[in-house]
Amino acid sequence: MRRFILSLLGVAALAIAAIAVLPSLISSDWVRAELGRQLSAATGSSIAFNGPVNLSAFPYLAVVAEDVTLSAEAEGITAEFAEVSGSVALSSLWSDRLHIKQIALDRPVIVLEEKAADEAASTADRGNETGSGDPLPALVAFLERSAIESVSITSGTFIRRSAEDPEEVVSDVELTLSAPDIDDEFSLSASARMGGRSYDTSFTISTLRSLLERQPADVTLAVEADPAPAPGMSSLEASGQVTLNANGSYQIRGGEVEAGEQAFSLNALFVPGQRARFLLDLEADRLDLTPFMDAAPEASQSGAPSAGTAKPANLQFLAGFDADMSINAAALVLGEISASDVSFSAALKDGELAAELGHLGIDAGSLAANVATNVTADEPVFRGRLASKGLDIAKLSALAGQTVPLSGALTIDAGFAFRGLDGEPIRKTVDLAGTIGLRDAAYTLPGIADETMREVKAKKITARIESLAKPLRVAGRLQWRNKPVDVDLQIPAADTILAGNLSAEGIPLKLQMKMPDANLSLDGKAALAGTYAGKLGFSTADLSAFLAGLGQSGAESIGPLAFNGNVDAGTTGVSFQKATISVNGIEGAGSGSVELTTPLKISTALDFEELDLARLAGTHSPAPQAKMAKGAEAADAPLDLSSLRSIDATINVNAKKLGYGKVFAGPVATSLVISQGVASLTLPETPFYGGHVVASLRADGSQSEPSIALKTSIAGAAAAPLLTDMAGFKHLEGALKAEFDVTGAGGTTRTLAKSLQGNANVGFSDGAIHGIDIANVYNNLVSLMTSGFKQDESKATTFTELAASFAIEGGVARTEDLKLVGPLIRMTGNGAADLAQSTLNFRLEPRLVASLKGQGAEISTDGIGVPVVVEGSFAAPRIYPDLSDLLKNPDAALAKLKDFGLPIDKLPIGDLLNGDGAGAAVKDLLGGTLDKALKDKAFKQEEQQLSIEEIIGGDPAPKPDEAAVEIPTNEEAAKADAPTEQPANGAEVPSEEADGPMEGFFKQLLP
Repeated sequence: MRRFILSLLGVAALAIAAIAVLPSLISSDWVRAELGRQLSAATGSSIAFNGPVNLSAFPYLAVVAEDVTLSAEAEGITAEFAEVSGSVALSSLWSDRLHIKQIALDRPVIVLEEKAADEAASTADRGNETGSGDPLPALVAFLERSAIESVSITSGTFIRRSAEDPEEVVSDVELTLSAPDIDDEFSLSASARMGGRSYDTSFTISTLRSLLERQPADVTLAVEADPAPAPGMSSLEASGQVTLNANGSYQIRGGEVEAGEQAFSLNALFVPGQRARFLLDLEADRLDLTPFMDAAPEASQSGAPSAGTAKPANLQFLAGFDADMSINAAALVLGEISASDVSFSAALKDGELAAELGHLGIDAGSLAANVATNVTADEPVFRGRLASKGLDIAKLSALAGQTVPLSGALTIDAGFAFRGLDGEPIRKTVDLAGTIGLRDAAYTLPGIADETMREVKAKKITARIESLAKPLRVAGRLQWRNKPVDVDLQIPAADTILAGNLSAEGIPLKLQMKMPDANLSLDGKAALAGTYAGKLGFSTADLSAFLAGLGQSGAESIGPLAFNGNVDAGTTGVSFQKATISVNGIEGAGSGSVELTTPLKISTALDFEELDLARLAGTHSPAPQAKMAKGAEAADAPLDLSSLRSIDATINVNAKKLGYGKVFAGPVATSLVISQGVASLTLPETPFYGGHVVASLRADGSQSEPSIALKTSIAGAAAAPLLTDMAGFKHLEGALKAEFDVTGAGGTTRTLAKSLQGNANVGFSDGAIHGIDIANVYNNLVSLMTSGFKQDESKATTFTELAASFAIEGGVARTEDLKLVGPLIRMTGNGAADLAQSTLNFRLEPRLVASLKGQGAEISTDGIGVPVVVEGSFAAPRIYPDLSDLLKNPDAALAKLKDFGLPIDKLPIGDLLNGDGAGAAVKDLLGGTLDKALKDKAFKQEEQQLSIEEIIGGDPAPKPDEAAVEIPTNEEAAKADAPTEQPANGAEVPSEEADGPMEGFFKQLLP
C-alpha cells in the first residue's frame, strides 16, 4: 500500500511540475529532455518522455504527454503511461497555493517487483533514515499547499511480481480522487478486477484540516464484490471518526462495520513507524458464520499454476507489523450450533502470533482454545490447546452434515499441532494429544427394533490420545440391558477425527468386549450406518441363556457357541470367510453367508474333523451304565428341534468323521438342507467301521413335538466296535450287514426312544458270542452240576452266520427268527431289545453237531436241551445256560448223557433217577429236600456264580415284575423255580457244610 501511494504521488508531482515549467520552454525536444531531467531529479526516479508533448496556456496551463515511463529501482517500481495529461489554474503562477484542475493517467501499467529479504531490509533501513514510512503526512502536507479537483486513472493495470510467488495482476483499474480544499471533503472511488472477481470501492474523509489539527474527522468506506467471496458477504460498509494523534498514530472511535448481514462496532488504533502497529476491538450482538461454511470452493483460474508447483500459502504478509485484536460477540451462529458470550483475542509481535478463544458457550457446555505460530515461516506451524467441558454430540454431528446414533456430551482437553494453511497439508501434519470423554452418553445400535436391546449407555468414559499416529484407546464399562459390559476399544485417531465421511467410509477399530455370559472381539472397519468388515470373534458358554438374557428365544438346543473369522456385515446380512465355528463343541471351518430375514437364510460350506449330530442338536447320549439299579430307567434328556424353524439353510459338509453319539462314518461329503423347520441329511456310500454305510436322516422340528426318520444300510462293518460305540454291547463280533427303517417322535430322548417304530434286518458273519462257549457247556455238564456256571469273557461261541429280522414298535425291537450257524452248534431263538431302556432279553435254543468236536450231523437235544439266556443291559448283559430241562425227562436225560460220553455205566445213575432204592432218595432230594435246603440256606455274599442248584432249579431270569421285557416261554419251563437273585459273574458259592445235599448226591453217583 505504501509503495502504491508513493508511486501515485510521483506521477502527480510529475504532472504538476510539467505544467509549471512548460510555459518557459520552447523546443519540444528540449522540453521532453528538460522535463525528464528535472522531474527525475525532483522525484528520485528515472522519468522519460518518449512521445510528443503538447502544451497549452489558455484557459488553463495544460500539458499532454504520450508514452511516458517511470522507474524507481530503489522502490522496485516501474511504470508505463500511454498518456499523461494535467492542467492547473493560471493563478498558481503567482500564488503559493497550487490549484490542480485535473491530472489524468491513461492506460498506465505499474509493476511492483518484490525484492529478496536482504534487499528489502536494506531499503527499509534507507527509508527509516528519511521518514517514518507513513505516506499520509506527506500527502496531507502536499494537499495543505494544494487543491486538487480531479485525479483519475483509466484502464490501469497493476502487476506484482516475485521470484517465489506467482504473478498477481489487478486489471481494469478505474480511479477518481478529489481534494478541492483542505477544508472540503476528500473522496476516492475506484474499481478493479482481481482473481476473477470485480471490486468497487469508495472512501471519504469529511475534512483534512481536522486531521492536521488532530481533531476527529468522519470517515466512510464502502466495498462491493462480484461474485461474493461468500454468501451474504458481497458488500462491506464502515464508518467512524479518525483522529491523528500527536505521536503520528491514527485512532478510530465509535466505528461501525457492516459486512453482508453482520454488524460490528469498531475501535482501532494505527501506529506507523519502522514496525507499524494495529490495535483493533470488534464487538457484535450476533455473528452468523454459516455463510462461510456454505461457500463453495472457487474454480481455479486458467492461468494459475498447478497444485504441484504452487507455493504453499503462508502468513508472511503479517510479518511487517504488530497487532492486537479482540472480538466479542453476544451470540454466534454456525449452522445448527449456537454459541453465546464469544470472546476472541489475538496478538502479533515480531512475527509471533498468539490467538485465544477465551469462551465459546455451546448449549450445555463451552469451548476454549488457544493457538500460536510464527508468521515469518514459509509453512507456519501452529500449536495450541482445545478444551471443552461439554459439547452436544448430536448438534456437532449436524454441523458436519451427518446424523449419528450417539447422544450425550463430549468433553475435550487436548493439545494440537499442524503445519500449513491449506486443507491437505493440515490433514497430513495435524497431531493431537490429550483426553476425549463422553458423559451421559447413549449409543443406538442400528437395525434393532427392540428399544431395550438397541441402546448402550455410558455414565462416563474417557479416551486418551498419545498421538494421532497411535490408536485412540478407550477402556471402560458400559451398560447394556442393565448388564455391565467391559470394553477395550482401539481406534486409529487420525482416521476417526480427520475422516471426511465416517458414515460411508467407516472407522478402523479393534474391540474387545466382555459380558457376563459372552465375549466379542472385532478387528476391522465399522461405519456408523451399521456396517462392518474385518475379523470377528464371538463366544458364549450358553447361547440359549445369552439370548434369553436379551429377551430372545429359539436356540434352546445350543449351549457353547464360538465363531472366529472374517466377516462383511451390513444391515441386511452377513457373509464370512476363513471362519472357524464351534456349536455345542462341534468345530468346523469354512465360509458362507446369512441373510437377516425371517427365517434366517444360511448358505455355507464347512469342513469338520468330527461332526457329531447328537452334540450339534444339543442331545448328549448318556454313558452306558454297567449296572442299573432295580426299577431304574435310562437317563433322559430334552430333545428340542424348534431352532430349525428359524432358519432356511443349505450347508455343504465335508467331514472326516460324521455320526451320532459315538457312532461315526467317514470321510464323507454331503449337504444338510433345512427348510420350513425340517432338516434333511443324505449320506452317500461312506466308509463305516471297516465296511460301508448309506443313510438318510430327516429331523422335523416344524411341529410342537420333534420327530426323526432314519433309513440306513450297512455292509461289512465290524460289529464289535460298532455295537460297543452304539450301545456299549461288547459280547458280539463279526462282519455286520444290516438295514434299518425307523421313525419316532418325542420331546425327550426317552420319549423318542419309546416311540420308535419300523423294521430292521440284521446279519453277522464269521463272528462269535463272548461270555459263553455253548459247546463247552455240553462237554462239562457234570462240572456245571457240581460247581455252577461262571460267565467268562475269555470264552466264546463262534459262528459263521447269525441273522434276525426285527419288528420295532413302541421302542422295542422283537424277533422270532433268530438263527445261528456255527462249526459246533446251530441255534434258533427269539427275544427283544428295549431301545428306550437299553436292555436285552433273548432265549437261544442250541442244537449240537454229531460230536462235541464238531464232526458229523446234528444231534437232537430234546430232553436235555440247554437253552442260552441273554438278558440285562446293553452294556453288561448276563449270558448263561438254562439246565432246568435236564430233569423234566429223566429217561431222555440219561440217554443224552450217555450220547455225550458221560460214564453213566459206572454209576448207579439209573437207580438214582428211576426210583429204586437210593433212587427214591434222589427223587426226594430233587423234588423237595433240595429245594427246601436251598431256601433255608442263607447266602450272605452279594454276588455269586450260578450254582448247580440254580441251574437245575430253573431259569434264573428275573421275576416277571423285574424283567425289562417279558419273553414268552413254554409252560413247562415257566413252572421251574427261579432264584430270587442272579449271582454276578465269577462269584463262588461258599461251602457252609462238610457234605451239603448236592455233595451227598454226587457221592452216591460217583462212589
